[in-house]
Amino acid sequence: MTPWEKALRSALCAIEREHAVFPLSINKTPSVRSPHDKGHGCRGQCGKPGHGVHDATTDPVYARHLFDLSPRATGYGIACGGRMVGLDLDRKNGVNGVEEVSQLATRHGFQVPRTVTVCTPSGGFHLWLSIPDGVTVPNSAGRLGPGIDVRGTGGYLVGPGSTGRAGEYALHPQRGQVGVQAAPAELLKLMLPKPVAQRIPRTQVAPDTASRALDGLVRVVLTAPEGARNDRLYWAAAKAWAHVGDGHMGATEVEAALVEAAVRQGLTAGEAMRTIASARRAGVPA
Repeated sequence: MTPWEKALRSALCAIEREHAVFPLSINKTPSVRSPHDKGHGCRGQCGKPGHGVHDATTDPVYARHLFDLSPRATGYGIACGGRMVGLDLDRKNGVNGVEEVSQLATRHGFQVPRTVTVCTPSGGFHLWLSIPDGVTVPNSAGRLGPGIDVRGTGGYLVGPGSTGRAGEYALHPQRGQVGVQAAPAELLKLMLPKPVAQRIPRTQVAPDTASRALDGLVRVVLTAPEGARNDRLYWAAAKAWAHVGDGHMGATEVEAALVEAAVRQGLTAGEAMRTIASARRAGVPA
């Protein structure tokens, strides 16, 4: 069985469990080519495939169509957001996200659920967790602790049965077949963004103006030349966080849009989220 065949079969199994999927390349990035030129702001409104996580589907017929459009796909992504979030626990480069989340649980008085767990090539794990209806959890990288990334709205997890450059993703032998368990209340609080102190905006910005401003920052990332992607992303993120601080933009929308743009440019979601988080912590003036 080829990696493509294995990925498709595994993706269809995920659909049977009501997860939305889309094909990934060996670099763990969306494998269906975008129908637009660089700099576009479409997130699937055109109705055509090629919009990354926005292509995710629970329709097996459409999933097969997406895989037919990407014959070199070796994996698939599972869209997060809605009722599901993921904890990506890295174990590499001297960082141990598994130990960090255990310490986090001890400090805040919760137990890490025995939930669906995927083993990653680095020796880390993806934990699948459910959240209540109507709750929006943003993506974050390292905010909960070193080696702990959160995959929320606009993010995705590499599905078991996928093959990346570093190796295969597989269900944990003891925890692969258990159901997706609810995120503990204390952990959910930690994953939610901290309230931003409301300041009186310097000027009132109409919603469509704010949307155009965010689209412009997304284009800055999408048009970044090779070698300048992280710098452009950092600059755009700093500008965007300034707008968030003024109440002109929403933090979740900003992070999701910039991560998606960075992934289209070849960065991994983790790299993008770390750069965006760095810009937020620095508080660089707009």
